[in-house]
Amino acid sequence: MNDETPITAQRLGEIGLSNYVPYLMNRIMGRYNASLRDEMAGLGLTTPKMRALAVLSVVEAPLIRELAVYAITDPSTLSRALDQLQADGLIRRTADAADSRATRVTITDVGRKMFDSLWPHMAAANARMFRGIGEEERRAFVGTLQKMLANIRKHEI
Repeated sequence: MNDETPITAQRLGEIGLSNYVPYLMNRIMGRYNASLRDEMAGLGLTTPKMRALAVLSVVEAPLIRELAVYAITDPSTLSRALDQLQADGLIRRTADAADSRATRVTITDVGRKMFDSLWPHMAAANARMFRGIGEEERRAFVGTLQKMLANIRKHEI
């Protein structure tokens, strides 16, 4: 079968939940987020706030619309999260130099310290997901996920 061969449609009952990739991905992310819930709550963070800080820790001053894509958060939820993060002094919003109608977001030193305190918990949760999976298999899996994302991507980022 080549990359252009269509997959024959099967019913979910024929595939089974344990073989249906979207179901598995949702289960994995649900467990990952749940494993971080206590640490995030202790820092006053929600999943959208954590995602925003995570992105801002590695992406320099994205536009809000770019941050929404990176953080996998709908714009209205992100807007509320950014309001709270800014009120807590964890992020800063500034007008874009090229377009005063657009806003860029940066993480503050306080925000970076907060994210840095959460990162070990995130890294440990990630490591738990890959327990018993060798480096070669992990790299292949990540490569497959990147190809899948490219197949369904709506945005260039």
